Amino acid sequence: MNLKIGIVGLPNVGKSTLFNALTNAGALAANYPFATIEPNVGIVPVPDERLEVLAKMYETEKVVPATVEFVDIAGLVGGAAKGEGLGNKFLAHIRECQIICHVVRVFKNDDIMHVAEDANTAAEVNPEHDIDIIRTELELADLETKEKAEAKRKKNPEIEKIPYLTEKPVIYMFNVDENELTDEVLKDKMRKMVAPAQAVFVNAKLEEEMSGMSKEEKMEFLKSYGVEEDALAELVKAAYKTLGLQSFLTAGKKEVRAWTIKSGATAPEAAGTIHTDFQRGFIAAQVCKYDDLVRLGSEKAVREAGLMRTEGKDYVMEEGDVVEFRFNV
Repeated sequence: MNLKIGIVGLPNVGKSTLFNALTNAGALAANYPFATIEPNVGIVPVPDERLEVLAKMYETEKVVPATVEFVDIAGLVGGAAKGEGLGNKFLAHIRECQIICHVVRVFKNDDIMHVAEDANTAAEVNPEHDIDIIRTELELADLETKEKAEAKRKKNPEIEKIPYLTEKPVIYMFNVDENELTDEVLKDKMRKMVAPAQAVFVNAKLEEEMSGMSKEEKMEFLKSYGVEEDALAELVKAAYKTLGLQSFLTAGKKEVRAWTIKSGATAPEAAGTIHTDFQRGFIAAQVCKYDDLVRLGSEKAVREAGLMRTEGKDYVMEEGDVVEFRFNV
């Protein structure tokens, strides 16, 4: 299962700057509305420190992380569902994503025009109002989609389920000033504004400055601003929580790999993410905990400690399981 996140928001809120930082894809970021003409797409690895640890243990150089695909969608303005700005063709790109990341401008900068309902007129920075504009546009787009679907149903009652935009889960990413990254009063206010949705706080410019830094340099840089994780890690964590996702690991001489599954998935369902044959011919799963494996140092030591288990079809996978599947097809 690959995670696909659509990045949306009003023009000039920092979407493309954030996209650049997340993917290092060099998407055009400009100080005018609609700098993103076609949706930029970038696929990046899901941060997971466990993979490098296992790679050293199993002496393999091949590490395959889970991935997340970001789709940077052009800035929407009030009236987008009716064709304002670049119109509703961009809303179609959101339908393909599992989750929406709504970037909301909180930072103040007189040199970067903030627009809302009119792409040519500067507007006050007002997070609550801006959020309502995007919500309204998604609702209007869904209304139009519903009307078209009902017309089709009269001709063909068995049309497939419509992926309404407002049914998609949303994470709110507040693009704040540097000094607001540790402003707990402001952050609490924003969290309450969008609850029960997840809220993430970043400074897109700082994230962009970290592009090209090593992991250690990034951590030192973030600590100087009182922050512990970068935007990618924060966003992926929020997306996994919102969608009810978790990871399991496979490890051996050939490769070490992370796989994304739904929380509550059974062992055969997890096996099916590797290959459908694995699910169809599932026999059993050899399972141990990542923490036990690292603590004891080898599969052999885990077995000797009685911590390697053989699980059947009813086993429900847990976060951090290290698994080898047995199957017959």
